[in-house]
Amino acid sequence: MLGHKNVVCDLLSTDKINSRSTLGKLEGERNSRMNVSRREFLLTGLGMVGSAAHGALCSHSPKGKTMSEKKTNTTFTLQPIGTVEKNEKQARLRIFDQYVDALKGLDSFSHVFVFYWFHKNDTPQKRSILQVHPRGNRRNPLTGVFACRAPVRPNLIALSLCRILSVKDGVVRVDKIDAFDGSPILDLKPYIPTIDETQKDVRLPDWLSKKR
Repeated sequence: MLGHKNVVCDLLSTDKINSRSTLGKLEGERNSRMNVSRREFLLTGLGMVGSAAHGALCSHSPKGKTMSEKKTNTTFTLQPIGTVEKNEKQARLRIFDQYVDALKGLDSFSHVFVFYWFHKNDTPQKRSILQVHPRGNRRNPLTGVFACRAPVRPNLIALSLCRILSVKDGVVRVDKIDAFDGSPILDLKPYIPTIDETQKDVRLPDWLSKKR
């Protein structure tokens, strides 16, 4: 838009503009160009939104980089849907009132995957650990946290498969869960054998075949 103003100013400084009609024509031409510029900006913005939604941003500049080539610091906010209640006698998943309706139909399943947060390990130091000796046994080889179930990792997401005993009044009673009392629950997903079970071509590291 600054370029368009400079064009008009340069023309006004010469003797080529001698009439109101000529000035009006130039003014109309400038407005037309500005409108085109606005449309291009709007379309570019919409294109950015649409492309970003699909994970790729196409730049109009030949030297521009796509979104996948740029380093981004994307963050996500997770809201707990409930908490784990656990003692020596029982284990329960208490779901917050605003999410109770999402439990409808869960009682038709025998097992449920519980995703929860390792809240007692939520420190910068523990979230920076990338390799451990699995099961806390130094005789096991040093292994990346993405290749084991260590409770320390960049994102402290935990997973347990539990047998459902009952679902009532916003509380899911399970047989047991490998979580601390008070652990924030992130999500529940029913166990579906046709999707979750596999017995073909299963490969495991040697340390898993050893006794604890």
